[in-house]
Amino acid sequence: MNDQLSTVNHFIGGSVVDDEPPSWGHVFDPARGAVAARVAMGGAAAVDRAVKVALDAQAGWRDTPLGARQQVMLQLVRLVEEHRDELAELITGEHGKTLADAQGEIGAGLDVAKFATGIPHLMKGEFSENVSRGFDTYSIRQPLGVVAGITPFNFPVMVPMWMFPIAVACGNAFVLKPSEKDPSAGNLLADLAVRAGLPPGVLNVVHGGAPAVEALLAHPDVAAISFVGSTPIARHVYATAAQHGKRVQALGGAKNHLVVLPDADLDAAADALVSAAYGSAGERCMAISVAVAVGDVGEALRERLVQRIGKLRTADGREQSTDMGPLVTPEHLARVSGYVQAGVDAGADLVVDGRDPHVDGREDGFFLAPTLFDHVRPDMTIYTDEIFGPVLVMLRVDTLDEAIDMINSGDHGNGTSVFTRSGAAARTFQNRIEVGMVGVNVPIPVPVPYYPFGGWKQSLFGESGQYGEDGVRFFTRRKVVTTRWAESTGGVDLRFPAAQR
Repeated sequence: MNDQLSTVNHFIGGSVVDDEPPSWGHVFDPARGAVAARVAMGGAAAVDRAVKVALDAQAGWRDTPLGARQQVMLQLVRLVEEHRDELAELITGEHGKTLADAQGEIGAGLDVAKFATGIPHLMKGEFSENVSRGFDTYSIRQPLGVVAGITPFNFPVMVPMWMFPIAVACGNAFVLKPSEKDPSAGNLLADLAVRAGLPPGVLNVVHGGAPAVEALLAHPDVAAISFVGSTPIARHVYATAAQHGKRVQALGGAKNHLVVLPDADLDAAADALVSAAYGSAGERCMAISVAVAVGDVGEALRERLVQRIGKLRTADGREQSTDMGPLVTPEHLARVSGYVQAGVDAGADLVVDGRDPHVDGREDGFFLAPTLFDHVRPDMTIYTDEIFGPVLVMLRVDTLDEAIDMINSGDHGNGTSVFTRSGAAARTFQNRIEVGMVGVNVPIPVPVPYYPFGGWKQSLFGESGQYGEDGVRFFTRRKVVTTRWAESTGGVDLRFPAAQR
Protein backbone atom coordinates (compact mmCIF):
# COMPACT_ATOMS: atom_id res chain seq x y z
CA MET A 1 0.00 0.00 0.00
CA ASN A 2 1.30 3.45 -0.95
CA ASP A 3 2.02 5.40 2.24
CA GLN A 4 1.41 8.67 0.33
CA LEU A 5 -2.27 7.88 -0.12
CA SER A 6 -4.78 9.71 2.03
CA THR A 7 -6.14 7.59 4.86
CA VAL A 8 -9.71 7.05 6.02
CA ASN A 9 -9.81 5.54 9.50
CA HIS A 10 -12.63 4.90 11.98
CA PHE A 11 -14.31 7.87 13.70
CA ILE A 12 -14.98 6.85 17.30
CA GLY A 13 -15.63 8.91 20.40
CA GLY A 14 -15.62 12.26 18.60
CA SER A 15 -12.47 11.96 16.49
CA VAL A 16 -10.63 9.84 13.95
CA VAL A 17 -8.70 7.02 15.60
CA ASP A 18 -4.99 6.62 14.86
CA ASP A 19 -4.73 2.87 15.45
CA GLU A 20 -3.44 0.65 12.66
CA PRO A 21 -6.33 -1.54 11.44
CA PRO A 22 -5.92 -5.24 10.60
CA SER A 23 -5.85 -4.31 6.92
CA TRP A 24 -6.45 -1.49 4.47
CA GLY A 25 -8.74 -1.38 1.47
CA HIS A 26 -8.59 0.60 -1.78
CA VAL A 27 -10.69 3.67 -2.47
CA PHE A 28 -10.70 4.54 -6.18
CA ASP A 29 -10.99 7.77 -8.06
CA PRO A 30 -13.31 6.19 -10.64
CA ALA A 31 -12.88 8.91 -13.26
CA ARG A 32 -9.11 8.45 -13.28
CA GLY A 33 -9.20 4.69 -12.73
CA ALA A 34 -6.62 4.93 -9.96
CA VAL A 35 -6.45 4.25 -6.23
CA ALA A 36 -6.87 7.56 -4.44
CA ALA A 37 -7.02 6.61 -0.77
CA ARG A 38 -6.87 3.75 1.66
CA VAL A 39 -9.63 2.88 4.11
CA ALA A 40 -9.45 0.95 7.37
CA MET A 41 -11.03 -2.47 7.09
CA GLY A 42 -12.35 -3.02 10.57
CA GLY A 43 -13.97 -6.09 12.03
CA ALA A 44 -15.35 -7.27 15.36
CA ALA A 45 -12.78 -5.39 17.44
CA ALA A 46 -13.51 -2.03 15.82
CA VAL A 47 -17.26 -2.59 16.06
CA ASP A 48 -17.03 -3.57 19.73
CA ARG A 49 -14.96 -0.49 20.50
CA ALA A 50 -17.44 1.81 18.77
CA VAL A 51 -20.45 0.19 20.41
CA LYS A 52 -18.94 0.45 23.90
CA VAL A 53 -18.21 4.14 23.36
CA ALA A 54 -21.73 4.66 22.00
CA LEU A 55 -23.28 2.82 24.94
CA ASP A 56 -21.52 5.09 27.42
CA ALA A 57 -22.43 8.24 25.49
CA GLN A 58 -26.07 7.28 25.05
CA ALA A 59 -26.65 7.03 28.80
CA GLY A 60 -26.34 10.81 29.10
CA TRP A 61 -27.64 11.74 25.67
CA ARG A 62 -31.02 10.06 26.19
CA ASP A 63 -31.70 12.41 29.13
CA THR A 64 -30.72 15.52 27.16
CA PRO A 65 -33.81 17.75 26.85
CA LEU A 66 -35.67 17.65 23.56
CA GLY A 67 -35.03 21.34 22.98
CA ALA A 68 -31.28 20.82 23.33
CA ARG A 69 -31.39 17.92 20.86
CA GLN A 70 -33.35 20.14 18.49
CA GLN A 71 -30.63 22.78 18.69
CA VAL A 72 -28.01 20.21 17.73
CA MET A 73 -30.07 19.26 14.68
CA LEU A 74 -30.46 22.91 13.71
CA GLN A 75 -26.70 23.41 13.97
CA LEU A 76 -26.07 20.22 11.98
CA VAL A 77 -28.25 21.53 9.16
CA ARG A 78 -26.33 24.81 9.19
CA LEU A 79 -22.92 23.13 9.11
CA VAL A 80 -23.84 20.67 6.37
CA GLU A 81 -25.10 23.61 4.31
CA GLU A 82 -21.79 25.40 4.89
CA HIS A 83 -19.79 22.34 3.84
CA ARG A 84 -21.90 21.29 0.86
CA ASP A 85 -19.13 21.93 -1.65
CA GLU A 86 -16.61 19.93 0.36
CA LEU A 87 -19.04 17.03 0.74
CA ALA A 88 -19.91 17.13 -2.95
CA GLU A 89 -16.25 16.97 -3.92
CA LEU A 90 -15.75 13.92 -1.69
CA ILE A 91 -18.78 12.21 -3.24
CA THR A 92 -17.71 12.91 -6.81
CA GLY A 93 -14.09 11.99 -6.15
CA GLU A 94 -14.94 8.58 -4.70
CA HIS A 95 -18.28 7.67 -6.30
CA GLY A 96 -17.99 9.39 -9.67
CA LYS A 97 -21.37 11.13 -9.98
CA THR A 98 -21.40 14.70 -11.20
CA LEU A 99 -20.94 17.55 -8.77
CA ALA A 100 -24.46 18.76 -9.52
CA ASP A 101 -25.85 15.31 -8.74
CA ALA A 102 -23.80 15.18 -5.54
CA GLN A 103 -25.21 18.54 -4.51
CA GLY A 104 -28.71 17.20 -5.07
CA GLU A 105 -27.95 14.17 -2.91
CA ILE A 106 -26.78 16.41 -0.08
CA GLY A 107 -29.94 18.48 -0.39
CA ALA A 108 -32.08 15.35 -0.05
CA GLY A 109 -30.16 14.36 3.08
CA LEU A 110 -30.60 17.84 4.51
CA ASP A 111 -34.35 17.58 4.02
CA VAL A 112 -34.43 14.66 6.46
CA ALA A 113 -32.18 16.46 8.94
CA LYS A 114 -34.57 19.42 8.77
CA PHE A 115 -37.44 17.03 9.49
CA ALA A 116 -35.50 15.85 12.56
CA THR A 117 -35.36 19.41 13.89
CA GLY A 118 -39.04 18.92 14.73
CA ILE A 119 -38.19 16.21 17.24
CA PRO A 120 -40.00 17.86 20.20
CA HIS A 121 -43.25 17.48 18.29
CA LEU A 122 -42.38 14.08 16.79
CA MET A 123 -41.67 12.54 20.21
CA LYS A 124 -45.01 13.54 21.70
CA GLY A 125 -47.05 10.75 23.22
CA GLU A 126 -50.77 10.44 23.94
CA PHE A 127 -52.83 11.04 27.08
CA SER A 128 -56.28 9.79 28.03
CA GLU A 129 -57.90 11.04 31.23
CA ASN A 130 -60.33 8.89 33.22
CA VAL A 131 -59.93 5.67 31.27
CA SER A 132 -61.49 4.24 34.42
CA ARG A 133 -62.64 6.00 37.55
CA GLY A 134 -59.58 7.86 38.81
CA PHE A 135 -57.28 6.23 36.25
CA ASP A 136 -55.31 8.02 33.52
CA THR A 137 -53.31 6.37 30.74
CA TYR A 138 -50.60 7.89 28.62
CA SER A 139 -47.87 6.78 26.24
CA ILE A 140 -44.29 7.96 25.91
CA ARG A 141 -41.65 7.32 23.28
CA GLN A 142 -38.17 6.35 24.42
CA PRO A 143 -34.95 5.64 22.52
CA LEU A 144 -33.74 2.10 21.89
CA GLY A 145 -30.12 2.63 22.97
CA VAL A 146 -27.32 1.97 20.47
CA VAL A 147 -28.50 1.55 16.87
CA ALA A 148 -26.55 1.03 13.66
CA GLY A 149 -26.82 1.98 10.01
CA ILE A 150 -25.25 0.04 7.14
CA THR A 151 -25.31 2.20 4.03
CA PRO A 152 -24.53 1.70 0.31
CA PHE A 153 -21.97 3.30 -2.00
CA ASN A 154 -24.44 5.06 -4.28
CA PHE A 155 -25.51 7.72 -1.74
CA PRO A 156 -22.68 8.20 0.78
CA VAL A 157 -24.32 11.32 2.28
CA MET A 158 -28.04 11.02 1.66
CA VAL A 159 -28.66 7.52 3.01
CA PRO A 160 -26.67 8.04 6.25
CA MET A 161 -28.68 11.24 6.70
CA TRP A 162 -31.88 9.28 6.20
CA MET A 163 -30.89 7.43 9.37
CA PHE A 164 -28.68 9.09 11.93
CA PRO A 165 -30.34 12.55 12.33
CA ILE A 166 -33.65 10.97 13.30
CA ALA A 167 -31.99 8.25 15.37
CA VAL A 168 -29.87 10.60 17.47
CA ALA A 169 -32.62 13.23 17.73
CA CYS A 170 -34.76 10.48 19.30
CA GLY A 171 -32.05 9.97 21.95
CA ASN A 172 -30.15 7.00 20.54
CA ALA A 173 -26.43 6.64 19.90
CA PHE A 174 -25.53 5.61 16.36
CA VAL A 175 -22.83 3.50 14.71
CA LEU A 176 -22.53 4.09 10.97
CA LYS A 177 -20.93 1.49 8.69
CA PRO A 178 -20.66 3.25 5.32
CA SER A 179 -19.60 1.58 2.10
CA GLU A 180 -15.88 0.98 1.94
CA LYS A 181 -16.00 2.13 -1.71
CA ASP A 182 -16.60 5.82 -0.81
CA PRO A 183 -16.09 6.21 2.95
CA SER A 184 -14.78 9.76 3.37
CA ALA A 185 -18.10 11.59 3.46
CA GLY A 186 -19.23 9.53 6.46
CA ASN A 187 -16.32 10.80 8.54
CA LEU A 188 -16.98 14.40 7.57
CA LEU A 189 -20.65 14.06 8.53
CA ALA A 190 -19.66 12.67 11.94
CA ASP A 191 -17.19 15.50 12.46
CA LEU A 192 -19.82 18.08 11.54
CA ALA A 193 -22.25 16.47 14.00
CA VAL A 194 -19.71 16.84 16.82
CA ARG A 195 -19.11 20.46 15.83
CA ALA A 196 -22.88 20.94 15.94
CA GLY A 197 -22.88 19.95 19.61
CA LEU A 198 -23.53 16.21 19.49
CA PRO A 199 -21.62 14.71 22.42
CA PRO A 200 -18.58 12.65 21.41
CA GLY A 201 -19.49 9.00 21.07
CA VAL A 202 -23.14 9.53 20.15
CA LEU A 203 -22.26 9.19 16.44
CA ASN A 204 -19.43 6.85 15.44
CA VAL A 205 -18.20 5.55 12.09
CA VAL A 206 -16.69 2.10 11.58
CA HIS A 207 -15.25 1.26 8.18
CA GLY A 208 -14.88 -2.16 6.63
CA GLY A 209 -16.60 -4.89 4.67
CA ALA A 210 -18.48 -8.05 5.56
CA PRO A 211 -16.69 -8.71 8.91
CA ALA A 212 -17.80 -5.30 10.23
CA VAL A 213 -21.35 -5.91 9.03
CA GLU A 214 -21.53 -9.35 10.64
CA ALA A 215 -20.18 -7.97 13.92
CA LEU A 216 -22.90 -5.31 14.00
CA LEU A 217 -25.63 -7.83 13.22
CA ALA A 218 -24.56 -10.06 16.12
CA HIS A 219 -23.45 -7.49 18.71
CA PRO A 220 -25.57 -7.88 21.89
CA ASP A 221 -25.56 -4.13 22.63
CA VAL A 222 -26.86 -3.04 19.21
CA ALA A 223 -30.63 -2.75 19.49
CA ALA A 224 -31.57 -2.06 15.87
CA ILE A 225 -30.15 -2.22 12.36
CA SER A 226 -31.11 0.05 9.48
CA PHE A 227 -29.83 -1.14 6.10
CA VAL A 228 -29.97 -0.10 2.44
CA GLY A 229 -28.41 -2.25 -0.28
CA SER A 230 -29.01 -5.15 -2.64
CA THR A 231 -31.83 -7.63 -2.12
CA PRO A 232 -29.64 -10.67 -1.29
CA ILE A 233 -27.74 -8.72 1.37
CA ALA A 234 -30.92 -7.10 2.70
CA ARG A 235 -32.46 -10.54 3.14
CA HIS A 236 -29.35 -11.74 5.01
CA VAL A 237 -29.22 -8.64 7.20
CA TYR A 238 -32.89 -8.97 8.09
CA ALA A 239 -32.70 -12.67 8.93
CA THR A 240 -29.42 -12.48 10.86
CA ALA A 241 -30.21 -9.37 12.87
CA ALA A 242 -33.70 -10.64 13.72
CA GLN A 243 -32.20 -13.94 14.84
CA HIS A 244 -30.14 -11.92 17.31
CA GLY A 245 -33.24 -10.20 18.64
CA LYS A 246 -32.80 -6.86 16.90
CA ARG A 247 -35.30 -4.54 15.31
CA VAL A 248 -34.54 -4.38 11.57
CA GLN A 249 -35.43 -2.30 8.54
CA ALA A 250 -33.65 -3.59 5.43
CA LEU A 251 -34.24 -1.96 2.07
CA GLY A 252 -33.26 -4.12 -0.90
CA GLY A 253 -32.92 -3.77 -4.64
CA ALA A 254 -35.26 -2.66 -7.37
CA LYS A 255 -36.33 -3.00 -10.97
CA ASN A 256 -38.30 0.15 -11.60
CA HIS A 257 -40.62 0.56 -14.58
CA LEU A 258 -41.95 3.66 -16.30
CA VAL A 259 -45.11 2.98 -18.28
CA VAL A 260 -45.84 5.26 -21.25
CA LEU A 261 -49.46 5.26 -22.42
CA PRO A 262 -50.55 6.30 -25.93
CA ASP A 263 -52.02 9.59 -24.70
CA ALA A 264 -48.86 10.64 -22.83
CA ASP A 265 -46.76 13.67 -23.67
CA LEU A 266 -43.98 11.70 -25.37
CA ASP A 267 -41.40 14.46 -25.12
CA ALA A 268 -41.99 14.73 -21.37
CA ALA A 269 -41.86 10.94 -21.05
CA ALA A 270 -38.61 10.72 -23.02
CA ASP A 271 -37.02 13.49 -20.95
CA ALA A 272 -38.07 11.70 -17.77
CA LEU A 273 -36.80 8.30 -18.94
CA VAL A 274 -33.37 9.58 -19.94
CA SER A 275 -33.02 11.59 -16.73
CA ALA A 276 -34.16 8.77 -14.46
CA ALA A 277 -32.26 6.00 -16.24
CA TYR A 278 -28.87 7.65 -16.64
CA GLY A 279 -28.59 10.04 -13.71
CA SER A 280 -25.78 8.93 -11.40
CA ALA A 281 -24.85 6.37 -14.12
CA GLY A 282 -27.94 4.39 -13.15
CA GLU A 283 -26.49 3.64 -9.71
CA ARG A 284 -29.70 4.52 -7.87
CA CYS A 285 -32.22 2.18 -6.27
CA MET A 286 -34.93 4.47 -7.66
CA ALA A 287 -33.47 4.66 -11.18
CA ILE A 288 -35.85 3.78 -13.98
CA SER A 289 -34.33 0.78 -15.74
CA VAL A 290 -37.38 -0.41 -17.73
CA ALA A 291 -39.47 1.59 -20.19
CA VAL A 292 -42.83 0.00 -21.00
CA ALA A 293 -44.33 1.32 -24.25
CA VAL A 294 -48.07 0.68 -24.41
CA GLY A 295 -49.93 0.39 -27.69
CA ASP A 296 -48.38 2.07 -30.71
CA VAL A 297 -46.01 4.51 -28.96
CA GLY A 298 -42.91 2.30 -29.14
CA GLU A 299 -41.29 3.67 -32.30
CA ALA A 300 -41.96 7.31 -31.49
CA LEU A 301 -40.68 6.87 -27.94
CA ARG A 302 -37.55 5.04 -29.11
CA GLU A 303 -36.76 7.81 -31.59
CA ARG A 304 -36.99 10.43 -28.87
CA LEU A 305 -34.81 8.41 -26.49
CA VAL A 306 -32.07 7.97 -29.10
CA GLN A 307 -32.09 11.71 -29.86
CA ARG A 308 -31.65 12.61 -26.20
CA ILE A 309 -29.05 9.94 -25.44
CA GLY A 310 -26.93 11.19 -28.34
CA LYS A 311 -26.61 14.59 -26.69
CA LEU A 312 -25.35 13.29 -23.33
CA ARG A 313 -21.70 13.74 -22.39
CA THR A 314 -20.02 11.02 -20.35
CA ALA A 315 -16.89 12.31 -18.61
CA ASP A 316 -15.26 13.15 -15.27
CA GLY A 317 -18.02 14.23 -12.88
CA ARG A 318 -15.87 17.17 -11.75
CA GLU A 319 -16.21 18.84 -15.16
CA GLN A 320 -19.14 21.23 -15.33
CA SER A 321 -20.31 20.08 -18.78
CA THR A 322 -20.53 16.41 -17.76
CA ASP A 323 -23.96 14.78 -17.80
CA MET A 324 -22.94 11.35 -16.51
CA GLY A 325 -19.81 10.19 -14.71
CA PRO A 326 -18.12 6.80 -14.36
CA LEU A 327 -19.16 3.68 -12.49
CA VAL A 328 -17.77 3.27 -9.01
CA THR A 329 -15.19 0.45 -9.38
CA PRO A 330 -13.58 -1.65 -12.11
CA GLU A 331 -15.45 -4.69 -10.82
CA HIS A 332 -18.78 -2.94 -11.18
CA LEU A 333 -17.88 -1.76 -14.67
CA ALA A 334 -17.11 -5.36 -15.65
CA ARG A 335 -20.40 -6.54 -14.15
CA VAL A 336 -22.55 -4.00 -15.99
CA SER A 337 -20.68 -4.58 -19.26
CA GLY A 338 -21.32 -8.28 -18.82
CA TYR A 339 -25.06 -7.64 -18.67
CA VAL A 340 -24.90 -5.65 -21.90
CA GLN A 341 -23.24 -8.60 -23.64
CA ALA A 342 -25.80 -10.96 -22.11
CA GLY A 343 -28.58 -8.84 -23.62
CA VAL A 344 -26.96 -9.03 -27.03
CA ASP A 345 -26.51 -12.80 -26.70
CA ALA A 346 -30.17 -13.19 -25.73
CA GLY A 347 -31.31 -11.46 -28.90
CA ALA A 348 -32.36 -8.04 -27.60
CA ASP A 349 -31.99 -5.11 -29.97
CA LEU A 350 -28.98 -3.07 -28.77
CA VAL A 351 -30.01 0.38 -30.01
CA VAL A 352 -27.28 2.39 -28.27
CA ASP A 353 -24.08 0.63 -27.15
CA GLY A 354 -22.30 2.54 -24.40
CA ARG A 355 -19.36 0.17 -23.99
CA ASP A 356 -15.83 1.48 -24.40
CA PRO A 357 -16.57 5.21 -24.69
CA HIS A 358 -13.61 7.46 -25.37
CA VAL A 359 -13.13 10.02 -22.60
CA ASP A 360 -10.24 12.37 -23.34
CA GLY A 361 -7.67 12.40 -20.57
CA ARG A 362 -9.54 9.74 -18.60
CA GLU A 363 -8.83 6.64 -20.66
CA ASP A 364 -8.31 4.55 -17.49
CA GLY A 365 -11.62 5.61 -15.88
CA PHE A 366 -14.48 3.23 -15.25
CA PHE A 367 -16.75 4.62 -17.95
CA LEU A 368 -19.77 3.08 -19.63
CA ALA A 369 -21.91 5.49 -21.62
CA PRO A 370 -25.73 5.39 -21.73
CA THR A 371 -26.97 2.13 -23.22
CA LEU A 372 -30.41 1.37 -24.66
CA PHE A 373 -32.05 -1.97 -25.53
CA ASP A 374 -35.35 -2.42 -27.35
CA HIS A 375 -37.60 -5.43 -27.96
CA VAL A 376 -36.58 -6.96 -24.64
CA ARG A 377 -38.42 -10.01 -23.33
CA PRO A 378 -39.35 -10.58 -19.68
CA ASP A 379 -37.23 -13.75 -19.56
CA MET A 380 -33.96 -11.94 -20.35
CA THR A 381 -31.53 -11.21 -17.51
CA ILE A 382 -31.28 -7.57 -18.59
CA TYR A 383 -34.96 -7.38 -17.61
CA THR A 384 -35.09 -9.64 -14.56
CA ASP A 385 -31.87 -8.58 -12.78
CA GLU A 386 -30.98 -5.32 -11.12
CA ILE A 387 -28.08 -4.14 -13.31
CA PHE A 388 -27.40 -0.93 -11.36
CA GLY A 389 -25.82 0.86 -14.28
CA PRO A 390 -26.69 3.13 -17.23
CA VAL A 391 -28.69 0.49 -19.08
CA LEU A 392 -32.32 1.20 -20.05
CA VAL A 393 -34.39 -1.62 -21.55
CA MET A 394 -37.62 -1.13 -23.46
CA LEU A 395 -40.51 -3.57 -23.68
CA ARG A 396 -43.67 -3.22 -25.72
CA VAL A 397 -47.13 -4.28 -24.59
CA ASP A 398 -50.63 -3.80 -25.98
CA THR A 399 -52.56 -2.57 -22.94
CA LEU A 400 -52.24 -0.94 -19.53
CA ASP A 401 -53.55 -4.15 -17.95
CA GLU A 402 -50.70 -6.08 -19.54
CA ALA A 403 -48.17 -3.55 -18.23
CA ILE A 404 -49.59 -3.74 -14.70
CA ASP A 405 -49.61 -7.54 -14.71
CA MET A 406 -46.00 -7.64 -15.92
CA ILE A 407 -44.80 -5.29 -13.20
CA ASN A 408 -46.77 -7.09 -10.50
CA SER A 409 -45.29 -10.45 -11.51
CA GLY A 410 -41.78 -9.26 -10.66
CA ASP A 411 -39.91 -9.86 -7.41
CA HIS A 412 -39.26 -6.21 -6.64
CA GLY A 413 -41.68 -3.46 -5.70
CA ASN A 414 -39.64 -0.35 -4.99
CA GLY A 415 -40.81 2.39 -7.35
CA THR A 416 -42.76 2.74 -10.58
CA SER A 417 -44.32 5.47 -12.70
CA VAL A 418 -46.96 6.00 -15.37
CA PHE A 419 -47.06 8.82 -17.91
CA THR A 420 -50.55 9.64 -19.15
CA ARG A 421 -53.07 12.45 -19.55
CA SER A 422 -55.89 10.21 -18.32
CA GLY A 423 -56.92 10.53 -14.71
CA ALA A 424 -58.85 7.27 -14.95
CA ALA A 425 -55.79 5.39 -16.24
CA ALA A 426 -53.58 6.93 -13.56
CA ARG A 427 -56.03 6.00 -10.83
CA THR A 428 -56.27 2.42 -12.11
CA PHE A 429 -52.48 2.20 -12.17
CA GLN A 430 -51.92 3.54 -8.65
CA ASN A 431 -54.70 1.35 -7.29
CA ARG A 432 -53.67 -1.96 -8.82
CA ILE A 433 -49.88 -1.72 -8.91
CA GLU A 434 -48.06 -3.76 -6.23
CA VAL A 435 -45.26 -1.29 -5.64
CA GLY A 436 -44.52 0.85 -2.60
CA MET A 437 -43.77 4.20 -4.27
CA VAL A 438 -45.76 5.32 -7.32
CA GLY A 439 -45.33 8.30 -9.63
CA VAL A 440 -47.91 9.78 -11.98
CA ASN A 441 -46.05 11.83 -14.60
CA VAL A 442 -43.18 11.80 -12.09
CA PRO A 443 -40.29 9.49 -13.03
CA ILE A 444 -38.62 9.01 -9.63
CA PRO A 445 -41.33 9.09 -6.93
CA VAL A 446 -39.08 9.57 -3.89
CA PRO A 447 -41.34 10.84 -1.09
CA VAL A 448 -40.75 14.06 0.79
CA PRO A 449 -39.25 13.53 4.29
CA TYR A 450 -42.57 13.58 6.13
CA TYR A 451 -43.71 10.50 4.21
CA PRO A 452 -41.79 7.20 4.47
CA PHE A 453 -39.47 5.80 1.80
CA GLY A 454 -39.91 2.08 1.24
CA GLY A 455 -40.94 -0.52 -1.30
CA TRP A 456 -42.83 -3.79 -1.28
CA LYS A 457 -41.94 -7.44 -1.85
CA GLN A 458 -38.19 -8.10 -2.24
CA SER A 459 -37.44 -4.38 -2.00
CA LEU A 460 -38.13 -4.12 1.73
CA PHE A 461 -37.63 -6.58 4.58
CA GLY A 462 -39.41 -5.49 7.72
CA GLU A 463 -42.42 -3.28 8.24
CA SER A 464 -40.74 0.10 8.50
CA GLY A 465 -39.58 2.39 5.71
CA GLN A 466 -36.90 5.02 5.97
CA TYR A 467 -37.40 8.48 7.51
CA GLY A 468 -40.67 10.29 8.14
CA GLU A 469 -42.78 9.10 11.04
CA ASP A 470 -41.69 5.55 10.16
CA GLY A 471 -38.17 6.58 11.13
CA VAL A 472 -39.30 7.99 14.46
CA ARG A 473 -41.31 4.84 15.22
CA PHE A 474 -38.41 2.61 14.20
CA PHE A 475 -35.85 4.35 16.40
CA THR A 476 -38.10 4.55 19.48
CA ARG A 477 -40.25 2.18 21.48
CA ARG A 478 -43.51 3.13 23.07
CA LYS A 479 -44.19 2.74 26.76
CA VAL A 480 -47.76 2.92 28.07
CA VAL A 481 -48.26 4.13 31.64
CA THR A 482 -51.46 3.81 33.70
CA THR A 483 -51.74 5.97 36.84
CA ARG A 484 -54.10 6.33 39.79
CA TRP A 485 -53.79 8.92 42.53
CA ALA A 486 -56.73 7.99 44.80
CA GLU A 487 -56.44 8.07 48.57
CA SER A 488 -57.70 4.49 48.88
CA THR A 489 -57.58 1.46 46.60
CA GLY A 490 -61.11 0.46 47.60
CA GLY A 491 -60.06 -2.90 49.03
CA VAL A 492 -58.97 -6.21 47.57
CA ASP A 493 -60.50 -7.07 44.16
CA LEU A 494 -59.47 -10.26 42.34
CA ARG A 495 -61.54 -9.63 39.25
CA PHE A 496 -59.82 -8.93 35.93
CA PRO A 497 -59.22 -5.17 35.65
CA ALA A 498 -61.79 -3.48 33.46
CA ALA A 499 -62.44 0.06 32.39
CA GLN A 500 -65.48 2.17 33.26
CA ARG A 501 -66.08 0.77 36.72
